[in-house]
Amino acid sequence: MGLKPNTLAFIGLCNEFCRMMESAAESDPQTFVAEALRLLPRIYISASDLDVSTIEEDYPGVDSYLEEDYYESVRRNVENLLGPDDVFLEVFEKEMKYSDTPIGASVAEGMCDLFQVFYNLISTIRYADETTIEGVLVGVREDFENYWSQVLVNLLRPLNNIRFNVLGENEEI
Repeated sequence: MGLKPNTLAFIGLCNEFCRMMESAAESDPQTFVAEALRLLPRIYISASDLDVSTIEEDYPGVDSYLEEDYYESVRRNVENLLGPDDVFLEVFEKEMKYSDTPIGASVAEGMCDLFQVFYNLISTIRYADETTIEGVLVGVREDFENYWSQVLVNLLRPLNNIRFNVLGENEEI
């Protein structure tokens, strides 16, 4: 039968994102941000279109392969690459509606949160059979709906601002 084309596309995009993150130290900010803005919307669409409703059996979870030190190393590389553009004001924090002070967030941390999801996915399915892959994707899709879809879309605004400098050099968000 084979994996569905959208499933293969999603896995491929996740793999591309991981390679981009792992090579951030060798990249320049403009190239990195342009690549992130090319991949993130496509990952969102592919994850939204994952058809896991036909999978009835219990699915295995995504194993945790990403070590904390590696996560932190990749995060620091992205943070260093983006410099002062790494910090942005987050408006979709639950605490924000009760706060008088702005809540700052880090592009690098958000990107690494996604990196962790995708790295663990790729590592889990690397040598898995088709049935296992489809089952693992059920968990990824649930995590997408409950958590990382919001992280992904929250990153688009600051990345877009970095790439196109929407507000100009001296204005703040």
